[in-house]
Amino acid sequence: MYVKYSGNDIVLEDVKCLDLDLTLDCGQAFRWEKQPDGSWSGVAKGVFLNISKKNDTVILKNTTKEDFENIWFDYFDFNKDYVAICDTLKKDKLLAPTVDEYYGIRILNQDSWEVLCSFVISQQNNIKRIKGIISRLCTAYGEKIGNGCYSFPSAEKLSTLTVRDFETLGTGYRAKYLEKLSKDVAAGKIDFEKIKNLPLDEARKELLKLYGVGVKVANCVLLFGFGFYDAFPVDVWMKRVMEYYPDGLPACFDGIGGIAQQYLFHWARNHLKSY
Repeated sequence: MYVKYSGNDIVLEDVKCLDLDLTLDCGQAFRWEKQPDGSWSGVAKGVFLNISKKNDTVILKNTTKEDFENIWFDYFDFNKDYVAICDTLKKDKLLAPTVDEYYGIRILNQDSWEVLCSFVISQQNNIKRIKGIISRLCTAYGEKIGNGCYSFPSAEKLSTLTVRDFETLGTGYRAKYLEKLSKDVAAGKIDFEKIKNLPLDEARKELLKLYGVGVKVANCVLLFGFGFYDAFPVDVWMKRVMEYYPDGLPACFDGIGGIAQQYLFHWARNHLKSY
């Protein structure tokens, strides 16, 4: 990948294995919207970005070198060789055609706090409703950052809210989870950095101690918000996929099971009939 700075834009050449549509709209992040020109606009870590891709050229508009180096390089996982990762995953004959069909899905390295809240909200919910709730949450309690966008509100800000405040945003029964979670994080009862440095099983146990966090949500949070690429979320779709692996996951998934899961999940949603 080659980086060029052009005014307020950053141009990345020779970017392999990145499909923005698949990556930004596959259910791992909820603050990106596709624009009429085919680009995507969204907010991450309190910063707005418009990003587009044509062939192997990616353009990040109205951003800075500092934000690219401190936020976007890691956020879009540009430090990983996804071509090599996909080649490894294709050693599994069942997954190989799926990787070809949906080539370019990446893991987004998101803010831990935002991901934790987002996937608590995601329980028994669909992507459209999740996006709506998070949008209302950010508009009501986030900081205005321009372009009509708002940052994701801090735990300190949300810790001042009541269960009723969360309910008015449409969170339903999840309101009580968000209320306690916000207060616990604001009070320092949850150490994100400690969790990031634990082995996967121990990190999962820490998250499972949290009110309203089950195994599926914990694995999503570990994968998308804590950098555990071997976390493997299993929902109703993935339970059906696992029937294709009666002897367990293949060795080629080791260390990158979360990336494999994204391909399998996308395949399941598009090819398996819902009950």
